[in-house]
Amino acid sequence: MIETLKTLCSLSGVSSQEDRVRDYIRRRAEPHADSVRTDALGNLIVFKRGAKSTGNKLMLCAHMDEVGLIVKSVTDEGYLKFGCVGGIDRRILLGKQVTVGEKAVPGVIGLKAVHLTTAEERKKTPKLTELYIDIGAKDKEEALTQVELGDVCAFVSDAVEFGGGMLKAKAIDDRVGCAVMVKLLEENLPMDCTFVFTAMEEVGARGAFGAAFGLTPEYALVLEGTTAADTPALEPDRQVCWPGRGPVLAWTDAGTVYDRGLFELLRELAEKNALPWQMKHYLSGGTDAQAIQRTKAGVRVTGISAAVRYLHAPSGVCSISDVEQILALARLFIQAMAER
Repeated sequence: MIETLKTLCSLSGVSSQEDRVRDYIRRRAEPHADSVRTDALGNLIVFKRGAKSTGNKLMLCAHMDEVGLIVKSVTDEGYLKFGCVGGIDRRILLGKQVTVGEKAVPGVIGLKAVHLTTAEERKKTPKLTELYIDIGAKDKEEALTQVELGDVCAFVSDAVEFGGGMLKAKAIDDRVGCAVMVKLLEENLPMDCTFVFTAMEEVGARGAFGAAFGLTPEYALVLEGTTAADTPALEPDRQVCWPGRGPVLAWTDAGTVYDRGLFELLRELAEKNALPWQMKHYLSGGTDAQAIQRTKAGVRVTGISAAVRYLHAPSGVCSISDVEQILALARLFIQAMAER
């Protein structure tokens, strides 16, 4: 499964431009699925029959999209001015490599050289308007032969295993959830499951709302990557969760109060099967669950996440053992739901 995760992380899929990710997952899913379709919002919806016929009772969800940039204008000198797609800390942008548009034009994010800045400027985080993408064009005319206004830009970052069982890659949020669902699709399931690989989560959980509204599940399991924030820069009471300490079970976040009964079920399954688990110690972020939960008359939602350092940055870090344990716990959850 880790090789699948690496492949998924290597693909570009900025919000609303998830095509490459969706095409890869479709190729993996079709040999194992009973139906595969893409809806109007770009969600990939895969239905697989299990030993127990339950229809759309259970929906599993992971989002395909990643944060990125969008070209807003081109200067006379041929540099691209841009905005952010999704929540990005501009402090991490300087010097990062990107690819621009469908042609994957290579570029690098630049700023005025440090030698030319004042002491006061060096104390401040550069404004987004001060940054630009350099694609090596000599002027605006040449730049516009390679890119167009509105092109999205994806970060460039190799997926690399390092240290004591850690993985570094872009877009771990939420290709980790996608990888787990791809693996589950390849297995015999104890009940019918609808797997929804959603679009545009990073810009407001747009895909999940439409998918859940159309499917009307009773229960939903959201598989995600979540902020670890276990670094030395943070006081212990502001750290969220920790890579290597097991799956993160969701109880509440900035957008959702998760179903208490389903949370307890996940906790009991983890403890009964000797799987480590943890909770967030500081509330932050949100997931597709906020859109799913509020659909129609409401949906009972729960979530399992991987703790990821440097979320929404070109290089995130997660624990490989956490990913494998998320798969194991999701498998146990489906079996428990089939027995209800």
